[in-house]
Amino acid sequence: MKRMQIIKAVWDFFQYQILGMKWLEGAVGSGLSALGFSPENRWAASARFFLYDVIKITILLCFLIFVISYIQSYFPPERSKKILGRFHGVGANCISALLGTVTPFCSCSSIPLFIGFTSAGLPVGVTFSFLISSPMVDLGSLLLLMSIFGAKVAVVYVAVGLVIAVIGGIVIEKLHMEKQVESFILQAGTVDLEAPDLTKKDRVVYAKEQMLSTFRKVFPYILIGVGIGAVIHNWIPGEWIAMVLGGKNPFGVVLATLAGVPMYADIFGTIPIAEALLYKGAQLGTILSFMMAVTTLSLPSMIMLRKAVKPKLLALFIAICTVGIIIVGYFFNAFQGFLI
Repeated sequence: MKRMQIIKAVWDFFQYQILGMKWLEGAVGSGLSALGFSPENRWAASARFFLYDVIKITILLCFLIFVISYIQSYFPPERSKKILGRFHGVGANCISALLGTVTPFCSCSSIPLFIGFTSAGLPVGVTFSFLISSPMVDLGSLLLLMSIFGAKVAVVYVAVGLVIAVIGGIVIEKLHMEKQVESFILQAGTVDLEAPDLTKKDRVVYAKEQMLSTFRKVFPYILIGVGIGAVIHNWIPGEWIAMVLGGKNPFGVVLATLAGVPMYADIFGTIPIAEALLYKGAQLGTILSFMMAVTTLSLPSMIMLRKAVKPKLLALFIAICTVGIIIVGYFFNAFQGFLI
């Protein structure tokens, strides 16, 4: 019993003080109080939310991108293509979905890799499993969700995201949609070159460059997301959020999914919005549906994907993702009591 208490204490410290950085929240609050801002003041509360989340997400972002990019250095496109080429059927879809967890953080950066895999001759269904999982369930989302919602929610979110990716790829494969890929991609071919062996120093340099490059692209969306989260957290009445996205509205999941489509961000930009919505009474599944829609079905991503596939395949991809996201939303809403 004592051992279990120690394990729980260590885990709580990891989740709340390392991932959640609750010490940082206290430090920001103390700093604002020292400057004469009352904790009861809405503007001060908004500033506290904004500063705490921006600093926390920036630290996690840089650390996660560095680590994941270091791992990704072992999986360049040439090696990834060879790995996927060894598998067939459902196994190939599973490996492709898993491979998507160590690749880019938003769908716009995943699409070029999808095009490269498709032009290399890999089955369309397999490459679509990668395309679905890459923005939706990267390793960064696991730790970030854990810092906000806890380990159970994070693990189940990643698991169901991978299931959507695998099933989506299988459906596309069974419907024989190869002809719905633009001809210039199918005819492009690739030069089969071995990736150069990198030293540990090379990998560190690569990870650092990826971290800085991704940070510069993502940081504006973090500021926007945290700003929206601060407004929701401190200025929008909880009754309004609960009425639209709470349990009393059976269409909350659908509305959240549709609301996420016009936006463009990644998991780092949507986390503060999700945190604020949960605090105000929105249901867990509704929030996760919004996050999935933003990261997977954003309009800029769909416009870019349209350059690679024909309308019929694009519509099928959107339909599969939308239905899957809505199902996941209702699933999490139904079991919210067991997960939080």
